[in-house]
Amino acid sequence: MEILFILIPIAIILLGFAIWAFFWSVNTGQYDDLDSPAHSILFDDDEDMIPDDAKQGKNNSSRD
Repeated sequence: MEILFILIPIAIILLGFAIWAFFWSVNTGQYDDLDSPAHSILFDDDEDMIPDDAKQGKNNSSRD
């Protein structure tokens, strides 16, 4: 029963720290844009690694 005198203040301190960390992250903008990082993997940024003969599109005029 005496352990409760130690565990309850520790739990309250940890709860206070968690609340502070949440409000700090909201105030610094951590939750402002949740969709862009998930969609950024879909953007093509490796066109320089594709060989010229494998490229499709308007730059490839040798196939006409």
